[in-house]
Amino acid sequence: MLSHELAQVQANFAHRNQNSKVMKRKKIFFKECHLAGRQYHDANEVWEELKVGTLLELQRDQENPYDKNAVAVVYSKVADNNEKEEYLLGYLPRTSNTEIAQLLEMGWASIFECRISKINEDAHYENQIRLTIRIKQNQQAQNCVES
Repeated sequence: MLSHELAQVQANFAHRNQNSKVMKRKKIFFKECHLAGRQYHDANEVWEELKVGTLLELQRDQENPYDKNAVAVVYSKVADNNEKEEYLLGYLPRTSNTEIAQLLEMGWASIFECRISKINEDAHYENQIRLTIRIKQNQQAQNCVES
């Protein structure tokens, strides 16, 4: 599954590079999913700060006893003392995390952009926060292709 999705991404980049008149995208859609396990973590502490469009970080959690491919979803902010505070909001669902877990393990965390795409306070916990994950353009690779 991972190789198929990566092949699609590579095909998209190859197609764009063949026709220089095509506008180059800075990001491509990778997947959308809900935030799993939010009721067990720190989401309530920062609930009022979470909005549609809020940028989140994906972190590989290899110590998770419940899911061997666990990918944590983390909200970060700068505290009053100028120190970075991280809040574990939950995890990517196990049905959506295998490919991302593998890429994070290989050091590709910086290619992902994860944002809140929907918040529904009245929904069941598992459906309150929806995430959109995109792959960002790799500037170094793009510069090599254009040279």
